Amino acid sequence: MLWAPQTPLALAACVAAGLVYGFAGFGAALVAVPALAALYSPADAVGIFALSALASLVTVVPRAWREADRPAVAQLLVGAAVTLPIGLYVLRTAPTEVLRWAISLLVLGTVAALVTGWRRGGADGAPARVAVGAATGLVGGATGLTGPVVVLFQLSGRDGAERVRANIALFLSLLSVLMLPLLVITHVLGSRQAALGLILLPVYALATAAGQAMFRPGNERLYRVVAYAIVAAAGVAGLPLWQ
Repeated sequence: MLWAPQTPLALAACVAAGLVYGFAGFGAALVAVPALAALYSPADAVGIFALSALASLVTVVPRAWREADRPAVAQLLVGAAVTLPIGLYVLRTAPTEVLRWAISLLVLGTVAALVTGWRRGGADGAPARVAVGAATGLVGGATGLTGPVVVLFQLSGRDGAERVRANIALFLSLLSVLMLPLLVITHVLGSRQAALGLILLPVYALATAAGQAMFRPGNERLYRVVAYAIVAAAGVAGLPLWQ
């Protein structure tokens, strides 16, 4: 698994994921997981990317920590911690093709909702955040896509762009840390996946830093359009139709 014909494609997927995450504040798993699932398997993709995503603790978290609503992020994490083990059980037991369909369709559905400007009603109280965190843990554990639920929740709310971006980035980065011991316990992250994840980690870190350097608040709309296009392409590429 360490160096095979698909390894350059895995590196390219991590570069694209890091660039998207750096300048859009979300979307890394939406890009990387469908691509890695097509190259390896859904379970391998989750383990590999979870380790690579630790790079965000250095590249993203320091800035997000200052700008985020930390109590709100903590409430999201509480909900996710409860349901992550259930989602990981689904990941380990569901048929591979079913999971690949679920991953790609979830990616494409998320992009469609974001592009069409879907907005929700209701207040952002603690119960709502815990519920959203629980849904994120279930979906994220089963598919490796921790972003869609919380991204839709945050982007359809009333917070400003900087706060939304920081909340999402901080939550997803801390959730990746929370997932690691569970991935090891459930054997989703083993030595093979860890070795490739460590190879991809510095590549993802450099790409994320480059994406952050490209971000300009005044051009956020343009960057998000580009991010949506890359994420949608990853979702289409991950469909089982191509194999």
